[in-house]
Amino acid sequence: MEVEHYSKGVLLEPFVHQVGGHSCVLRFNDKTICKPLIQREHQFYETLPAEMHKFTPQYEGVVSVSFEEDEDGNLCLIAYPLNGDHDNLESIDNSDCEPKNKLLRWSNKKTVLLENEKLTKEWVRQHRKEEKMKSHKLEEEFELLKKSEVLYYSVEKKGNVSSQFKHHNPWSMKCHQQQLQQMKENAKHRNQYKFILLENLTSRYEVPCVLDLKMGTRQHGDDASEEKKANQIRKCQQSTSAVIGVRVCGMQVYQPGSGHLMFMNKYHGRKLSVQGFKEALYQFFHNGKYLRRELFELVIKKLTELKSVLEKQESYRFYSSSLLIIYDGKELQDVVDSDPEDIEGLSEESSDESARAYAYKPTISSVDVRMIDFAHTTCRKWDV
Repeated sequence: MEVEHYSKGVLLEPFVHQVGGHSCVLRFNDKTICKPLIQREHQFYETLPAEMHKFTPQYEGVVSVSFEEDEDGNLCLIAYPLNGDHDNLESIDNSDCEPKNKLLRWSNKKTVLLENEKLTKEWVRQHRKEEKMKSHKLEEEFELLKKSEVLYYSVEKKGNVSSQFKHHNPWSMKCHQQQLQQMKENAKHRNQYKFILLENLTSRYEVPCVLDLKMGTRQHGDDASEEKKANQIRKCQQSTSAVIGVRVCGMQVYQPGSGHLMFMNKYHGRKLSVQGFKEALYQFFHNGKYLRRELFELVIKKLTELKSVLEKQESYRFYSSSLLIIYDGKELQDVVDSDPEDIEGLSEESSDESARAYAYKPTISSVDVRMIDFAHTTCRKWDV
């Protein structure tokens, strides 16, 4: 059945692969995420030079998001097309929206579930009961998050590893909870917010390993208050930002060798020394068995291309932007089955599984390198 995008809203869920930042990133569908619209960032995407498109998430428009509370007090965020602009949702493949039985239609009196989804009240009650049980578990994880800046979880390797991220990534849930709380507090005065729709960069990976690097020796924007400016300067001075112009803002890695999911948050990233930063990079590219050396050349190639593109831009300043590096953490069967002749000629120290990985020839799509977060970006041509 073809979906009429403009006649209903979409229930937004936490984006389970968010590893850094303080703004809440939400899942619109499998291929699209959304985040609160900030004028400078929106203007950046609207005026983005063509040569930079391949190094940023694809911009897919703007939606209106409302904070809604049902009769049982459950809170949710619902995305609707902007008034008079239905093209925003019509241009997006809504068939990927999950779960489909949670799509909502807007009514003048209240939000009602679509009749053709055949949901019973009993099912809804059971679902809410399960959600409440999960919320208690999340509260425990939030408490753990406050105490632990690096977390390890054992996962069932025989199951769907990707689906287990939603139960373990505490940072995405923390941001989602904060967004709900903020909108709840403002509900009396405002209940419509603009969010931008962006490409989900992790959608083509089975088990996304994500590294968020905060770039630059300066993080505050030109419009920052004196208090904000001082706070950002302090963070830079106390981290690797001041020394090497980059710090870890967040990381998630799946290590099939040990069966662990590892999460590192921005608070730990700020504490790292230069040596600690190097060790974090090593950990990001290590799968629990060997170092994924075969990815290095692709990452360096894309970074070199990005550097060349940025050097040609005039008057852009990317304060507090991040560099996102993503690769697939799934088991590489092609490495295990690689031809022994492909390994010949490598040094003796490389004649292990790491060498087999190095001999493996990954495609250019095996790694993604993108710039994200442009809330403090400036350009001479803008009237902001």
